[in-house]
Amino acid sequence: QLITALGAQEVENRYQSLLSHLSHPPAFTTVRVNTHLASVKHVKKLLFEEIQKQFKGLRVPVLEHPKLQDILLIPVIGPRQDLKKHASEVIVGAQCGNAVLRGAHVYVPGIISTSRFMKAGELVSVYSDIEGKCKRGAKEFEGLKVFLGNGISELSRSEIFSSSGPLNGMGIRMIEPVYLSPSFDNVLPNHVFLQNLPSVVVSHILNPQPGERILDMCAAPGGKTTHLAALMHDQGEVIAMDKIANKVKKIKQNAELLQLNCIKAFCYDGTRALSVEKREDEQEGPPFLPESFDRILLDAPCSGMGQRPNMAYSSTLKEVTSYQPLQRKLFTVAVQLLKPGGVLVYSTCTITLSENEEQVAWALKTFPCLQLQPQEPHIGGEGMRGAGLSLDQLKLLQRFDPSAVKLQEMDIDSLEDSREDDLISLANKDCIGFFIAKFVKLSNK
Repeated sequence: QLITALGAQEVENRYQSLLSHLSHPPAFTTVRVNTHLASVKHVKKLLFEEIQKQFKGLRVPVLEHPKLQDILLIPVIGPRQDLKKHASEVIVGAQCGNAVLRGAHVYVPGIISTSRFMKAGELVSVYSDIEGKCKRGAKEFEGLKVFLGNGISELSRSEIFSSSGPLNGMGIRMIEPVYLSPSFDNVLPNHVFLQNLPSVVVSHILNPQPGERILDMCAAPGGKTTHLAALMHDQGEVIAMDKIANKVKKIKQNAELLQLNCIKAFCYDGTRALSVEKREDEQEGPPFLPESFDRILLDAPCSGMGQRPNMAYSSTLKEVTSYQPLQRKLFTVAVQLLKPGGVLVYSTCTITLSENEEQVAWALKTFPCLQLQPQEPHIGGEGMRGAGLSLDQLKLLQRFDPSAVKLQEMDIDSLEDSREDDLISLANKDCIGFFIAKFVKLSNK
């Protein structure tokens, strides 16, 4: 359908553009304000002061979003071309490298190799091993590596790699990253939550109301869970589930940190969350009886191909195709747990047709009780052709496509020359790849 509509060359161009965008970080750092504890205006002022401190007086603006009133946007400066590379090198893993490109310092577990005689306090250049070929503790590495910027080592090589050495804590403090975005280590921890823009949109689209019972089926680490609770003014009940115990612990920690009391988190497999028989005990956790929830968010496990920056994708085709059946199992349970008249929002942070539009087409065919709904706010583009959905149906979907805008360098001068409307428009487009569908369950009558 797509090739017929656009032509093979245009489709190929779009694909190459998408790959290029995915390897760079989004143009903005998005921060969700915990409106349960503080006003956006107050946090904006604190954040502006913090960024000036971190960026040594550079006047980087902090923008409010006209349609998402609980987020703040901070432009990312870069990529910076004028950085001098140092003789002493540090190699980090791809995941650590992705985090550094978004403003993180380098922590010890992320370090794979350093130059032979690296000392504490030394100026070093940091590189990402994007193919995963560097051996831990190597003294030099000639493989494919991407420059991430310069930093100061907090520890010597021997301290990092000695058997009794520190296994965590900061290894390299980044002072000249290729992309300049603020570090949020211990910055306003009760007041802000780092979240990608489309992930914030999802909770607004579910639109939970005070007093309702909400289910977040695959909830870790709790960004959307805590957002839902804040939107409900902490009144009602948000049930959060995840099947990995450590991740559930993280949800509970985040709920506590943001002082949200209506969240109850359980370690449970969402595919088993439906109970067929009424239980005698008054247990509040899963499994649940059919039609137990007013609204359900299924932010499904997915191939994650929309995440940015991602300089190397390591999953096999078998792994990528394993998600569709799992998503359908979870979706089937969600439909049964939803009350008639209730709202179900399905979302993924991936760009594949099979995990997005194909799932919507399958859901509408499988569950006649479901009806696609318009989304508010609608900030992304419409759905992608190829799954047999009508043009009207595609308009109801929301797909964030990072390649919808030209990759551009951002520097202080171009920032000062830009209109705020243009910057907001850029933030809406130059974000991670993401997909959202909203359904209502029609009454059985």
